[in-house]
Amino acid sequence: MRFTTRLYSATAWKGTITGKLGELTKRYANLPEAYIQRTAEQVEFQTPNRREYQNKKLEQGVYRFTANRPWTDEWKRQNDKARRPVVVEPIRDWNFFRGDRVEVLVGRDRGKHGIVSQVIQERNWIFVAGLNTHLRRVGSRQEGSAGFYVKSEAPLLVTNQVALVDPSDNKTTKVEWRFTEDGERVRVSLRTGRIIPLPPSGFETWDYKTPETYLEGDKDTKADVVKAVNFRPTLKTFEMEIMESMGIIEHRVPKKSYWY
Repeated sequence: MRFTTRLYSATAWKGTITGKLGELTKRYANLPEAYIQRTAEQVEFQTPNRREYQNKKLEQGVYRFTANRPWTDEWKRQNDKARRPVVVEPIRDWNFFRGDRVEVLVGRDRGKHGIVSQVIQERNWIFVAGLNTHLRRVGSRQEGSAGFYVKSEAPLLVTNQVALVDPSDNKTTKVEWRFTEDGERVRVSLRTGRIIPLPPSGFETWDYKTPETYLEGDKDTKADVVKAVNFRPTLKTFEMEIMESMGIIEHRVPKKSYWY
């Protein structure tokens, strides 16, 4: 399901459509969000970090998201000057993940099936391995080299240029998110009613890490500690809870006071 309204995707770094980077982008990066924001911002002037100065920062206000990720130097070079914002249709429920099998609906590869190799959630793009390619020239004649051409994959819009393939019969279908009896949120084919499982590569990071293969370190918070419920809501104040935990019993009775 998706909205029908259209919004500008980038009026500042703090806003594509949802006001932040896509969740799949941050998960794939496996980097802190504060680091990504600090690395990507283009600061033209900033006051010194001293008490006699106000905290003022002059930075570029408009960014364009591309296939290069915001924490890379290539993305900085592409956004070294102000560029026009791109119109993107916001999507409520994202249905495409790395490793999904899709069918191309446009271009020379129309009707062909392929595997999603990259997801650019900020632009509603996906890249399909080996499909929708074009020749890109590498090298410049000004550098004294003739250069060469390489085959590069072009992005496809998830709204109208690709369709998800149902693995039960290898035919395209529309999907929606539903909940199972166990409370698990899954993708369901609207044509066959079968569950389309999420591919394992959709949970991999750029350094090929997955939640199942991750090993906890000495500085990691244990999963049992995170899941433990330590808070019990009561009508007591903080002071009352401290007194109860320390075994302090209050016998004093407050003196009556009157307000006129």
